Amino acid sequence: MQESYLKYVLWSLLAFVLAFMLVTSRHAGISCDEVLHYGQSEDVYNYFESHGKDTAALHNPVWHLGYYGQSYDNLVTFIAHWLDIDDIYSFRHLMSTLAGWLVIVVTAFFARWLSGYGTAVIVILLFTITPSFIGHSHNNLKDIPFALGYISSAFFTLKFLESGKRNPVFLIVMLTISIAFTISIRAAGAVVILYLAICFAAFYALKYLRGEGFSVNELVHKAVLTGLVSCCGYFLSIILWPFALQDPLRNVYEAYRVMAHFPDTFRQLFEGKVLWSDFMPWYYLPKTMLITIPLIVTAGIVFFIVLSIRKAGSRRMPEYFFLAFTILFPVLFAILSESNLYSSWRQFLFIYPALVLLSAKGFDLLLKMTGRIYLKAAFIILMLAFSSHPVKFMLSYPAYSYMYYNQLTGGLKGAYGNYENDYYFISQTEASEWLLSYLKDKNVSGGVKIAATYSVAWQFRKRPETETFFIRYEERSQADWDYAIIVNRYINPEKLKNKSWPDPQALHVIYVDGVPVCEILERKTKDDYLGFNALQEGAYHSAVEFFSKAVQNEDSDEMIFYNFAIALRKTGEKSKADSMLRTALGINPDFEPALMFLGNIAADEGRRAEAEKYYRKVLSVNVKYFEAYTELARLVVDDDVRQARDLLRSCLTLNPGFRSAIVALADTYRKSDPDIAEKYDKLADSVK
Repeated sequence: MQESYLKYVLWSLLAFVLAFMLVTSRHAGISCDEVLHYGQSEDVYNYFESHGKDTAALHNPVWHLGYYGQSYDNLVTFIAHWLDIDDIYSFRHLMSTLAGWLVIVVTAFFARWLSGYGTAVIVILLFTITPSFIGHSHNNLKDIPFALGYISSAFFTLKFLESGKRNPVFLIVMLTISIAFTISIRAAGAVVILYLAICFAAFYALKYLRGEGFSVNELVHKAVLTGLVSCCGYFLSIILWPFALQDPLRNVYEAYRVMAHFPDTFRQLFEGKVLWSDFMPWYYLPKTMLITIPLIVTAGIVFFIVLSIRKAGSRRMPEYFFLAFTILFPVLFAILSESNLYSSWRQFLFIYPALVLLSAKGFDLLLKMTGRIYLKAAFIILMLAFSSHPVKFMLSYPAYSYMYYNQLTGGLKGAYGNYENDYYFISQTEASEWLLSYLKDKNVSGGVKIAATYSVAWQFRKRPETETFFIRYEERSQADWDYAIIVNRYINPEKLKNKSWPDPQALHVIYVDGVPVCEILERKTKDDYLGFNALQEGAYHSAVEFFSKAVQNEDSDEMIFYNFAIALRKTGEKSKADSMLRTALGINPDFEPALMFLGNIAADEGRRAEAEKYYRKVLSVNVKYFEAYTELARLVVDDDVRQARDLLRSCLTLNPGFRSAIVALADTYRKSDPDIAEKYDKLADSVK
């Protein structure tokens, strides 16, 4: 009777969660990844519509998008074309939400199959109070569908193997589709075929050890089916993937190889420092998960680990062990292979369904151990209390759920300036809507120029007279814009912490939980831009005049003072130029161009110790500031040639094609070993 009652609770909860997710997804902003992958999906559509003549989908050297299968993205775009849907991003958010809901459905039924309706109900509740998952479900058509394929593959792998001699067609079809769907989004999804093979071997080995009978015919039959399912799933996975269709075996492997060590690296905020994504500490992934997953989910996992020890002989423990393996294997692989990780743990959302299932089982075990009704009631009340923190955040900021941080950091306020906030640039959508309304209210017409830290072309599509383009925050003074939309990503943490960002003169600021995530600037004067243009043209005295005016109106833009210093140096005002550089460092102590400039000045003037200090400071701020290696090596080579060579080799390890470092390394051997110097000279000549 209780299971029957819980069955209705499960379906009611699923219906409620779908409604909740659909309502909150209406607030979803457009993410930076969406812009890229939607563009790629259009290229894929054109590839198929032109019967392979339009090959733009195969060539994307900047973002490497051809290596993504992104089948769900592609399918959504195909449907949008077939149905002639105009508001493409709203439709994308609807379809992304549907994929997120299906993740919850599959995981809930996985839990029901393993442990009953009670665990399944807890699974739904834990998903519903996870802001990171709900937030990404609104607009992440890559990681959320991949999570769907991953958990579905695990579920149907176990059901298929445990079906014994029966081999229901439904299970075979669903397992094949799940494998195909997973690989079709990311080449790394082929790991589910490995899981199937491992499970097959472990399943029959365990049956043998338990003394359970099985015939050779069953083993062979199951092995053949396993192979057929794997092959069919693999080849079905490439039907919407142009790059893979060119060479189904070699290109899928190439896609995996490239994406396993993604060639592009990004600077991001972690533990209050700006680090390159390929230089993150080994614990980056587990820590970002720990501080963003609701504590109640983590508590459930702890309960599962502790209480499962008492049930080590349980018949279902192998299945739970397999689930734990599907979580730990990719995490350990990423850590041990020193993968290029960024944007928190969103690339590992695919392991979250299994985590939730184990957490739910932990709570189920605990509730079953708590015999008295009042203890159960007290425990449920405690669970609800722990859930209030993430639930309050989601309800207060539905568009920004993915930015949630738990109590371990003190919430989003504690994470501000220490960890990434709006790394997906979601707030630009709200900022664009506000600016559109502002321009309309102010009756601003004509060719307005709007700069943004990521593309806002779609948001301003109904205002064709408006020009939109990308700018980097630090280089904003060097571009011609009337309004700028600036998200708090890629801004020096010191500026965030000392509240010199957002700009006190900002036209509008978007706050999330009391934290500024986006500002809208209105340009009062273009003296900074005109000064930069004059500087580029070699009109240094004009540049000085423009910058003199600019700094009277803008005292928080370090780049203006840096460019001012260059102009002053060119006109012979060295003392004033140095003062401008130090002012720039007062705004941003880690401003690399100013540090490098001061180092070069000190080196030119024979102040070696001071120059060395600046160069080492640059490298402590940015390990990939290659010019600093070369200049520092030249500074120390006379006293310590080994140190100079080590510096240059470190530089070339990071950037083998950096010609200046190759030439400098050749110079260190010029007198002592001309043959080695000649080899480096030839290498330098081969570098463009």
